[in-house]
Amino acid sequence: MYFLKPISDEVRLLQEIFNKYKKTMKLILVSIFTCIAAILQAAGGFLPGIGYILSPLATAPIMLCSMFSIPFGVMSYSLTIMLLFILQPSELIIFPFTTGLLGLGIGASFSFFKKRLSVIAAGTILLMLGIMSLLFIFHFPVLGPAVSVSFSFLSTGSIFIFVFLYSWLWVEIALIMIIRLRMFII
Repeated sequence: MYFLKPISDEVRLLQEIFNKYKKTMKLILVSIFTCIAAILQAAGGFLPGIGYILSPLATAPIMLCSMFSIPFGVMSYSLTIMLLFILQPSELIIFPFTTGLLGLGIGASFSFFKKRLSVIAAGTILLMLGIMSLLFIFHFPVLGPAVSVSFSFLSTGSIFIFVFLYSWLWVEIALIMIIRLRMFII
């Protein structure tokens, strides 16, 4: 079955290449990924309309950084939160619970799991926890007026289906990016 196929060892190869870099080069890459993620996440506030299309792309730099190294991924995630505090504080509640958490979860899960379904499930669980926390604990309408901040099984089930498909999409994007990066680096 498609979901149970093992994911190639491309990620481990990129991790080995990343580990050969000097610490200075690693920190430079983390800072570049951090800046890209902060700019993409803040685009929703700076460019209404097209910025909301660019905002979900902030997952990619955090995901890539986490695929290379989990500690550097956490560093990039934390630094992006700090940059958003300066650039666009209104996005500060969205990024840590949704976009950034998904990138961190998918990127880190590539180090732990070999099956596609496991990686998708890790991203789905983390994003679901983030969205549910925003909706039901903080009562922040992260999904707009379409989804109520009061609990219902219909809205939770709909969110789960969306989150699973969204996580699956990002896992496929990550695999494509890994192949492209390998061709670029080697």
